Amino acid sequence: MDKAELHEARTNPDFLNYLEQTRLDAIETENISALYEVLDSMLILDLDEEKINNVYENILKISFEQIEKIVNANKKLKLQNDEILYIRSFYEHAIEKWSYNDFEGAKEFLFLLIHIIEDEKLINALTVHFIACCDKLDLDGFYETKVDTNVMDVVEQYGYFIIHFLFDEASYIKEHEAVLNVEFAKLKHLLD
Repeated sequence: MDKAELHEARTNPDFLNYLEQTRLDAIETENISALYEVLDSMLILDLDEEKINNVYENILKISFEQIEKIVNANKKLKLQNDEILYIRSFYEHAIEKWSYNDFEGAKEFLFLLIHIIEDEKLINALTVHFIACCDKLDLDGFYETKVDTNVMDVVEQYGYFIIHFLFDEASYIKEHEAVLNVEFAKLKHLLD
């Protein structure tokens, strides 16, 4: 969208009413997919921050509830349907914590994701994130020193996540195995 189209969307009362009604309906029905559509639209259009925060809080609330149900049924989350959105919300929450240098909070969410999802590629990528948080590497430093920003082969299911690095993830994880064992032991209570 160019600036004119953004301005048109921001000032179009029909569109804004539609967006607000969709927001309210999605909150009432706990439709995480619709909530993410609303959130993404609101962020692109730079709309009311309070409503954006409310949508995000509802996304997290739904995700916590649904993840708890899935995990309590002794299942793991898959990168499909609404489950990918639950994973996305935990991931974004971890990144948000990390962006404020809350390394412990970020590690907790990354740890949970590593243990509750069923996708080796994403687990390895999240483990790289986790190691960076253990090293107290800030998010900018992570992007600058670890992330391969030149890779363009984004597979749709991984589009929400940082999965390309400047090194072989398996080797990197193996090199940090001792740290992982210590840190995972400290956090294993989160899985109880």
